[in-house]
Parts: sequence; C-alpha cells; structure tokens
Amino acid sequence: MASYHCSVKVGGKGKASGHAAYIAREDYYADRAGYEDLEATGYGNMPTWAEHEPALFWSAADRYERANGTTYRELEIALPRELNPAQRQDLVLDFIQHEIGDRHAHQWAIHNPGAALAGGEQPHAHVMYSERTTDGIERDPVQYFKRYNGKHPELGGCRKDSAGTEERLLETRQRWAEVQNVHLQQHGHAARVDHRSLADQGIDRAPEQHLGGRRVRQLEPEQREALLERREAEQALTQAEQELSALPMASYIQALTGEAQQREQFMAEVWDYCQHAYRELQMELAQQAEHERALQAQREPAPQREAEHAQLAQQSPLTGPPLEALPDLETLEARNEALMQELRELAAQFRSRQQQEQQQQRDRSQDWGLS
Repeated sequence: MASYHCSVKVGGKGKASGHAAYIAREDYYADRAGYEDLEATGYGNMPTWAEHEPALFWSAADRYERANGTTYRELEIALPRELNPAQRQDLVLDFIQHEIGDRHAHQWAIHNPGAALAGGEQPHAHVMYSERTTDGIERDPVQYFKRYNGKHPELGGCRKDSAGTEERLLETRQRWAEVQNVHLQQHGHAARVDHRSLADQGIDRAPEQHLGGRRVRQLEPEQREALLERREAEQALTQAEQELSALPMASYIQALTGEAQQREQFMAEVWDYCQHAYRELQMELAQQAEHERALQAQREPAPQREAEHAQLAQQSPLTGPPLEALPDLETLEARNEALMQELRELAAQFRSRQQQEQQQQRDRSQDWGLS
C-alpha cells in the first residue's frame, strides 16, 4: 500500500558532484553491485554553459559556491508501489513542476531497490536542486555562484532561496501528499497518504524506525518476523481507517435521516387516518342510535294516546274535542306484534351494519400494515 515519506537534506561545499553521481548511478556508482536500482533520471533549468551536462553544473557549484554555502538541497520522497514505472515518473515530474518549477537548476532520479525486510519494490526518488534562482540573466560559472547584487543583478550572482524555514518545509510535505494523492486517484487506486504526523492524525502508536539494509541483515529471524507482523497489522489498520474515512458519511447520515422522517410521516398519516375513521364510525353509530330512538318514540305513544282519548271521553262535549272510536283488543295486539317485528328487523339491520363497519375497519387496518 502507499506510504508517505518526504525528507529534506542539504549538501555543503564539495558534496554536490558526488551526490549527483550517486543518484544518477554514474562514475563510481555505475555498474557496481548494489546500485542496479536506477529506474529513471533527468534534469532541468540548467544554465547555458551546463545545458546538457548537469555534472558540470554541480562541479561548478562545488568549486565556486562560497565556503560556508549550501551547494544543493535535496528532497527524498517515497513513491507508491501501486503505480507502474511510467506513472511514477509522471508523478515525480509533476511534483517537481509544483515544487521547483522553472526557478532552480535541478537533477532527479528514481531508484527502485528491493526492500531489505519484506522484499518487493521500494521505489523512491531523489530531487536535488540548487538554491540559486534563475532570473534570465546570462552568467558564466564564476558569476553564477557569486553573492547577489540587489541594485545591479547583472553584476552579481543568482539570488539564493534556502527554503529552510519550518513553514516552507511543512508546505513542501503537504504539497507532496496532495500531488501523490491526485495521481493515485487518477489511476484508480483507493490508497491515500497523509503528510501529518501520527499524533496529528490521532493515531496512538510510535512511528516505525527505519533500520536500513545493514541493520536488517543483523536481525534474528524472530525479530524479522515480529517486525513484519507489526507492519502488516499497521497497514491493515491504516487501510481500514482510509476506507472508513472515504465513505460519504454526510450523505449516508442524510439518507438515514430521510428514511426515518419518511417512516415518522407514514405513521403519522396512518394514525390520522385511524382517528378519522374512528370518529366517522362513532358519528354514524350515534346517528343510527338516534334514528332508532326516533322510530321507537314514534311507535311507543299509542297507549298514551289511548289514555288521552279515555280522559277526553270523560270531558264535556262542550269543552273537549270529539272522541274517536278506540280499536278493539285484537286490533291492538296485532298492531303491537307488527311494531315489535319491525323493531326486531331494525335491530338485526343495525347489528349487521355494525359488523360490516368493524370488518371494513379491520380490512383497512390490514391494508395499512397495522394488523
């Protein structure tokens, strides 16, 4: 998986030529055992007198830079194994464009040795550049490395930009992480790197110490196995954290919230429906009961009318209304039986209607999933 490493080194007077030969695997380092890992190399922004000879530029820096001056500044960066050699070279050139641009003469190289502990590829790049900034003024090697003349730039050397502040270093480290993540994404890899320290990332563990090939070869087999197991566990944890952080948590939470709101709205609508149906049923039952009472009231006054007629019959013809003929007992019994039969039919109809309403209510409840 992709790992992050970005360190900055500086070289003093007399160190530039040897280091340039080392990263380019030239001179002493050419065709020697242990230095067969060169994957690609290149240079840029060289002055006219060293346009196609970067080794000449670094020799001039060693010779003409002031005694306590810095002849080169180097960025050492780890490259992701997920990318192939061509993609890694594109990544390095893109980073150089962002970090150096056309401001400094530089030379770069990509090495891909086998990892001493776990084997496999261990691609990384060296980018060394002069602190002298280019300004378009033609200078010979001697003048190029002289002290800068602010009033008359053409009379002095190139201005130096050491970039040695902590703020500049943090900017470089962040820029390398951003450029690397862009290339990983462009080539379809989920792995990402973070330039922050483990503490700043909220990871509670000590950083792994780089041992180097010589110290690794001195380890006992049990120590090598323990280190490999720790590395695998840390990589698995890092990958899990990256996968979790890559989730669209905001969209996921919003979707869950939307579903919960929809369920609440559905239940509210069901509750409103049930209350409305219950009120309608109560009203209908009340109307039916009132209708039944009205019918019963219309049929119950017959005995009362007979009593009134008997009372009127005792009144004087001059003061009371004319008397009607009272029906005989057989007629009254027949009429009463007819009324009772009608009442029984109405009661049966009421009970049937009530049962139908209850069944319809249960059917509606089942349709809404409330059974």
